[in-house]
Amino acid sequence: MSKHTGRRRFLLSAASFVFSIAVVAILFGGGGWWLLAHSETPVPSHWNPLRELKITAPVTPIIRFQLNRALANEVQCRAALADAGANFEAMDDLIVDENCGITGRGLLSALVTSGVNAVETSCATTLRLAMWEHHVVQPTARDLLGTQVSRLRHVGSYNCRQMRTAQGQSSGWSSHAKADSIDIVGLQFADGRSLTLLSDWGAEGPEGQFLHQIWRGACDWFRVVLGPGFNHLHADHFHLQGPGWGYCR
Repeated sequence: MSKHTGRRRFLLSAASFVFSIAVVAILFGGGGWWLLAHSETPVPSHWNPLRELKITAPVTPIIRFQLNRALANEVQCRAALADAGANFEAMDDLIVDENCGITGRGLLSALVTSGVNAVETSCATTLRLAMWEHHVVQPTARDLLGTQVSRLRHVGSYNCRQMRTAQGQSSGWSSHAKADSIDIVGLQFADGRSLTLLSDWGAEGPEGQFLHQIWRGACDWFRVVLGPGFNHLHADHFHLQGPGWGYCR
């Protein structure tokens, strides 16, 4: 057998081996897809990328994928909120101009387990807020304060205006102009207590610790989070914003 023939056979054998591996991978992948897609799949929804988001499910890397998909799909967004018991009454989109308006508009009055003073906002902002309330705010309240939050207090979401900075008004448009953010000023608790950012951010003990922990935890669900430590304009509230590059101060 010539050197060239041996080399050709080796290459053919190698190609056959690679092809076999590819076929196995495809078959395995197809089987995996069938397992995930089957109506009686044993894979929990929070580990199944083909299933829609459930706000109250345990947090996994798949939940992050499902959240991003729901944020981009208004039908899935509203379905996730309804499934979790949030009260987000559908409204027609608000169209003002290229800078102002609300897509996926609704009237929010309750999250998963806490109330909210009725506010017009977007489904995407509501969904992020619900994830924060359920996975950060309530567990932290139970762990540090031995109670649960009964109401989130805010000062609005939609506001057709330009950004405000420490140097004055900016020429850029605020994320509030499209209800892509909401400002939280305080919380009320089931045991009668209440906290505000303006009065209690610097408090020692569990109350101050609670506020700092839920601020930090908001950064897991919103891309821009600004609090009292950012500047004097935010001394009395958390600015929780969906779109952005990832900034937590």
